Amino acid sequence: MYAIIEDSGTQIMVREGDVIEVDLRDAPVEAGATLAFDRVLAVGTGEAAATVGAPYIDGACISGEVLTETKGEKIQNVMYKRRKGMRRKSGHRQRYLSVKIGAIKKA
Repeated sequence: MYAIIEDSGTQIMVREGDVIEVDLRDAPVEAGATLAFDRVLAVGTGEAAATVGAPYIDGACISGEVLTETKGEKIQNVMYKRRKGMRRKSGHRQRYLSVKIGAIKKA
């Protein structure tokens, strides 16, 4: 069974037991906590049988267990203006939550 969920503006295809990375939450979340994803766009068991929401499926919920907080790859931004001697370099590492997908409940 698979599902397509929306989290922080991104669509993610998940199956039971998958480990995904989602954006860090505003409220602190500890390892072992349970997250519920209620923005489910589609649920299916195979290619033939799929339930698609408009835009979300009412009553569908996917639970996940928080494993750790991780960081993504370093992204470097370089700004340059020709003939002015202006160069600026900055970096960024996005913080994520690693979540193991548990039960997929279809309404």
